[in-house]
Amino acid sequence: MSILLLLSSSLAVVDKGEDSSKTANFKVSVGAILDLGSHAGKEDKVAIEMAFDDFYKSCSSHKPSLYIKDSGGDSSRASMVADELVWGKQVQAIIGLRTWEEAASIAKIGTEAQVPILSLANTAPSWASQRWPFLKLAVHSYHKQMKAVAGIVKSWRWRQVSVIYEDTNSFASGIIPYLTEALQEIKSEIDYMLPLSPLSSNHHLLEELVKLKKKQCRVFIVHTSLHLATNLFVKAKHLRMLEKEYVWITTNGISDFLDSVNDSGVSSMQGVLGVRNYYPKNTSEFRDFSSRFRSRFHAEHPFESISEFGISRLEAYDAAWAMALAMEEKMVSSRTCNCTDRMSTAGGVPPSGWNLLNRITSSNFKGLTGEFLFTQLGNLPQFQTFEIINVVGKSYRELGYWREGFDFFESFNGERIVNNSTSMGVLGQVFWPGGPWFIPRGWALPTTENPLRIGVPARTTFEQFVKVRKDGPGNDTSVNGFSIDVFKAALEFLPYHLSYKFIPFEGTYDSLVLRVSSKVIDAVVADTAIVANRCQYVDFSQPYSDSGVVTLYNGLVVMLIEKKLKFKGFAWNQLGILIWLSFTTLFSLHGGKLGSNLSRMTMVVWLFVALVISQSYTASLTSMLTIHRLDTPMVTIESLRRSNAMVGCDANSFVVKYLERALGFNPKNIKKMNSGDEYPLALKNGEIEAALLEVPYLKLLLSKYCDSSLVAGQAVKVGGFGFVFPKGSPMLHDISEAVLKVSESGKLRDLETALVSSFNCSTSESDSSDYDSLKPNSFWGLFGITFGTSTIALIAFFLRIIRRRYLRTRMGSIHADNQMERDEQCLFEIEMKEMRINSFYFR
Repeated sequence: MSILLLLSSSLAVVDKGEDSSKTANFKVSVGAILDLGSHAGKEDKVAIEMAFDDFYKSCSSHKPSLYIKDSGGDSSRASMVADELVWGKQVQAIIGLRTWEEAASIAKIGTEAQVPILSLANTAPSWASQRWPFLKLAVHSYHKQMKAVAGIVKSWRWRQVSVIYEDTNSFASGIIPYLTEALQEIKSEIDYMLPLSPLSSNHHLLEELVKLKKKQCRVFIVHTSLHLATNLFVKAKHLRMLEKEYVWITTNGISDFLDSVNDSGVSSMQGVLGVRNYYPKNTSEFRDFSSRFRSRFHAEHPFESISEFGISRLEAYDAAWAMALAMEEKMVSSRTCNCTDRMSTAGGVPPSGWNLLNRITSSNFKGLTGEFLFTQLGNLPQFQTFEIINVVGKSYRELGYWREGFDFFESFNGERIVNNSTSMGVLGQVFWPGGPWFIPRGWALPTTENPLRIGVPARTTFEQFVKVRKDGPGNDTSVNGFSIDVFKAALEFLPYHLSYKFIPFEGTYDSLVLRVSSKVIDAVVADTAIVANRCQYVDFSQPYSDSGVVTLYNGLVVMLIEKKLKFKGFAWNQLGILIWLSFTTLFSLHGGKLGSNLSRMTMVVWLFVALVISQSYTASLTSMLTIHRLDTPMVTIESLRRSNAMVGCDANSFVVKYLERALGFNPKNIKKMNSGDEYPLALKNGEIEAALLEVPYLKLLLSKYCDSSLVAGQAVKVGGFGFVFPKGSPMLHDISEAVLKVSESGKLRDLETALVSSFNCSTSESDSSDYDSLKPNSFWGLFGITFGTSTIALIAFFLRIIRRRYLRTRMGSIHADNQMERDEQCLFEIEMKEMRINSFYFR
């Protein structure tokens, strides 16, 4: 019995020893999928190998097996080698996969097998982490880099940019949404987007660049791989697109690898601005790694050049280091692994997929690129600082840095930022394409071959502002009017020549404005009102007319009342006569009696004239004292709406919608006018009770129909008239400034005066004024009667004197004289008797 127990005991030890031997021989393995045909893939391979070697330097026996497979940059091939690694080699984790296409192709495999995948792709869709929880991005997000690019655009006031990007999911999803948002924040926009295939031929590149060259925008943002970018710049230089007025900005996919570009490629990129991720280069760890990396890379690839700085190799190194840390049950913070601290779970069994994934996402160490710490969303934090470089000569120079909240700054002073500004001017002189001292305008001037397409309304209500007329039997047209004159006057103040052509448009003003936003035409020059809903699609220049919508109503009743009351004053001579006659006639009853019939006849006429003049004076005085107290009844928009009054407005104007939507008028109560001459007639005939017009139209009508019963009423503020340009148009600032100069120079006032003075109302006004006031010639008839009566009385008086002298001459003797005296005495007594009789009857 004891022998059997001993044998049994010895067998148990052997079994245990055999199991322990199997566990001890188990090796943890890691797979790496890289594009070994590319320069970046070769750098990633060296960096990953260095990370595992450095981590397991003192305990190489525990170093995981590293299986490196070549994807060739193809997602299908990446999926095939992933199957081999997961199911064939039974790796516990996979690292590499520089593009999102490659990462997405194996994400399903990793999730099903519960194998964590650390991808070196720059970006991934937001939904990827929920769909494939075992896929993690092991690089810092560079989305804020787009804000640095937008900061450059803002610094030089470029309003439009064209984007050239590689037509892959990784490049498109990594830039378009974030760049669009960043540009919107600075009120700039993407004018054109050019997607390029990674396999684009030279002929295709030339065709696409020719299309870009024909467009007005000259600011290009390039977000492609380095290989595609070098071919692109060579072709762009051939087309003379790296000269004056051109701007090229590259993102980190190009800027990070400029050191590896050959001399031919660098010579075709002169003046290019680059934005790349910033990482500390003055640490001892970085200098040590950089030195060893260069030596090892040259040993493996002696015929390939290597850039001095490159963040991709640092990202690969940090990701591999995080992978090695996760392989240990106990996290270590030193730069090497302590073998005594390494303890495998479950008696030597490697950690499960979920356990390893949790360890990876719990990583927290300071890597070569900065803090390696996953956020709650499962991603590494974004880079905060970016470096601005400028390609000059055979290489490039570092201009400075950009950081959100600080904008541009030249250098660090420890952790403190020195001399920051929103302008790139703080970074010093920039070498632009075409020369260092020529700052690009960012857009091309219209040429004779490609002029500015300006839309004008073919049919207008007020042709004095814009009038399109056909010249001859062909399609040639001439365009003139007040708005056209203002635009041409503004062009004289531009610092450059602007080629343009007018394109008539049959349609409403709103439709014409929409053609600008859809880029069918480049601008609109017309009497276009600046209103809020149009500003959503286009930009307006500085207004060149008064703002407001004014009611114009029929003032016939008011006019008649005023004409009856309003009399203007008299001349000084009439006033003197009026005062004299007032005091000599109104109070004549207190004076002496008139005895002569001639005097009475003369005085009757004077009394009549005095009565007319005094009554006219009384009426005029009453008018002057009371007319200013009379309140003209004001027709308001609210009263018109409440009374359902019929109102008129321009058929092509925004006022139609404004009346319906903003002011609440019934569409049935709105009469659309097609001509300015229809308004006075419609008001006179009672077809409408009021008209709503923009202020410039009102001035024109009042100047043309100044003798009619048109009265201006309540005004509603709007933006006035302006020229229309696309959103973010680089020309808008210059045109607005030119319009201001036209106004300040007095030219605009002269044009307005010429517009309203083209209608001469002098004859009508004089005719009307004859009925509005009493002048000296109004009393010529009375004065004539008075003068005639006085003259007749005076002649009769002189004839009487002559008769008396004649009778005296005939009496030659004293007797005759005595007889004459007796006769005169008799005549005197007769006259006195007549006077007494007359005074009795006229008492």
